Formats: sequence, structure tokens, C-alpha cells
Amino acid sequence: MSTVLAVIPARGGSKGVPGKNLAPVGDAPLVTRAVRACRAARLLTSVIVSTDDPGIAAAGHAAGAEVVERPSDIAGDTATSEAAVLHAMEVYERRHGVTVDVVLLVQCTSPFLTREEIDGVAAAVLDGADTALTVAPFHGFLWRDAPDAGAHGVNHDKAYRPRRQDRPQDLLETGAAYAMRADGFREEKHRFFGRTELVRTDPARVLEIDDPHDLARARALAPLFDGGKESVPSGPFPDYLPTRADIDAVVLDFDGTQTDDRVLVDSDGRELVAVHRGDGLGIAALRRAGLPLLILSTEENPVVAARARKLRIPVLHGIDRKDLALKQWCEEQGIAPERVLYAGNDVNDLPCFDLVGWPVAVASAHDVVRGAARAVTSAPGGAGAIREIASWILGKELTTS
Repeated sequence: MSTVLAVIPARGGSKGVPGKNLAPVGDAPLVTRAVRACRAARLLTSVIVSTDDPGIAAAGHAAGAEVVERPSDIAGDTATSEAAVLHAMEVYERRHGVTVDVVLLVQCTSPFLTREEIDGVAAAVLDGADTALTVAPFHGFLWRDAPDAGAHGVNHDKAYRPRRQDRPQDLLETGAAYAMRADGFREEKHRFFGRTELVRTDPARVLEIDDPHDLARARALAPLFDGGKESVPSGPFPDYLPTRADIDAVVLDFDGTQTDDRVLVDSDGRELVAVHRGDGLGIAALRRAGLPLLILSTEENPVVAARARKLRIPVLHGIDRKDLALKQWCEEQGIAPERVLYAGNDVNDLPCFDLVGWPVAVASAHDVVRGAARAVTSAPGGAGAIREIASWILGKELTTS
């Protein structure tokens, strides 16, 4: 399966609009809007925010992106977006031990970018193009000042004004999303090489924020295009949830994910928790489907071990660095982390979220955790959330197994 990485370059400095990438449009900063669009795309493996700014890094992480700190030598006004993408791609490959096949450049400054556009450029390269970009139909007549202080037509003869339907179709580069074959991009160090495909978009949504007037227009248009979206996703994107084709293993937190996060303590100090029978059925179905499973818990508690024995799946508990334990487990199992679904509920799960391709939060998870998840269950922890995840992955197989 191809590794498809989106990189969002987002410097802290901006002369035209100070603090531009953190400027709110609608319900969220520009960098958050870009991460959301990438998270919603079907074809992406991961999304990275490349930045030199701690505030942008925090916003990107909270929205569910990995963050790469950009070196100062490629963070100035003259630094190219290509340099940021190349650096982020190299860091991602070292961090995850994978080779990127397709890399995307996604711009924060296009606030109304859609997941369909992101998938469109990615699909074009996956289908054989070397590069792809978003464009919009353009019907205007372009003019340019001439050396003699006059003016001349750029895309037309000023002495002839053909009807729109009689003119060749001009297409405007939107500046929103680009995709490149990664090996060719490494060699050429430019976003256009080889065969380039054009992905047509809705011209009504085309807006690049370069100055304060653009930002004001974006804020005025946001209520029209956003349709009242919530600032923090309260559930998964409804038409794209992980399936068996996306997942090679499932790793589950315990407290707050398989339980409601409450603990009953008897007079002898023994702890009791409540679990959901439906979760047990879902885990059994995943096991029968041949998916490797693991319970990974910070708490060292006999209850966790007993539940794992009941479910007949391995457990690692009493773990301080869950991300390191998860990475080692993946290496031992020969499973790529980007093919792992990890379900959790609290901030100590965030390092694991950064590691895997499918971070999933239960509905009762902390707000920051829900914001960092690629999907969120409708059921809270301890109330059938794991069975819900199993139904995403197995679909009809769950009801017939």
C-alpha cells in the first residue's frame, strides 16, 4: 500500500498578514482548517505541519497532525515551500521507518480547500501522473502593461472579443493543493515535473489569503461555505471510517476506553471496573478475522491482565512510555505503524496517536484527544466503543461471524 504524506508549510512570520497561519477564519485558525481537510481525505496516510512557531505547532498537533520543527535556514522570507516539504518528508521517513511514495503540498492560505480536492491530486499521482495541482475554470480577459505605457491582452487579442463559449478554456492555478511523485520530487526539488494532471475545483471556493483584505473576505464567506461546523470534531467524518483494507492491527487503551474510567474500591483496597459485553464480542470478531490485537495500558492492575486473559489477547501494562512500547511491538510483529488503529481517551495516548496511521478517540475522550483523532466513536468508553470500531473494520463480517 502506498504511503501518501501531506505537508502543510506554516511559518510563524508573515509580512502581509502578521500571524497569518493562526488567524481565525470561521471556527478555527487557518492551520487547523488545513489539517482538518487533510484528516478528512481518504487517500492520505499522514499529515505533517512544518513550522518554526510554537503556537502553530500546538494548533497543528491539537488538530491531529504530526509536527516537524523547521530549521531556521529554511524558515525565512526567501525559503521555498519545496524546501519545507523535502525536509518534512525526510523527517517523517526517519521517524517512521518508511518510504513516502506520494507527497502533497497543502497551503493554509486556501481556507476553503476540500477533502475532495486533496484526494483528487493524490489520486492523479497514484494513477500515474508525476505531479498534479488544483485549478479552477477562468473566463476573464487578462491585460498587462506594455513598455510603451500602453496595455496588451495576455490571453486574447484585444482587437477581437470572442464569446466565452468560443474561447479555449483557461484554468487558474488555485494555490491550494499539489501532489508529487516523491522520488521525482527528491530529484527535481520542484513541484512540477514530468506529466502534470489538473484537478478541477469549484471557482466559488478559490481564495488565497495574501493581505488583510483577503482575510476579511474569507471571514465573510466562512459562514456560507462552512455550514456551521463545530470547532472540535464530535464524531468521525461520516463517509470515511477505517475498514479492513486500512488496518493490519488494533491496539487498545484500557481505562476510559474499555471502561467508563471509574474505579470501585472495596474495603480491602481491591479495584473493580465495569466493561461492556458488546466490546468483548467485537474484540472476539476482530481476533477471528485474523487481526493482531494488543491491550496497552499505563496502569499495572490485575484487572487489566484478567480482562486480557478473558479476551484471549496479549497485554502490556504498567507502561510509562506507551509510544515506545507500541513501536517495539510493531517491530516485533512486523507491522507498519501507519497500518495500526490505536484507540484511546486521554492525553497520555497522544504520543501513540502520533505514531499510528489510525488514531481513534472514544466519544468520552478529552477534547484535545478528540481533536487529534482521525475518527471518533459515537459511543463513550465502556459503553460499546470497541464494538463500534470493530463494526467499522469488519462491516457485515461482524454480524455474520
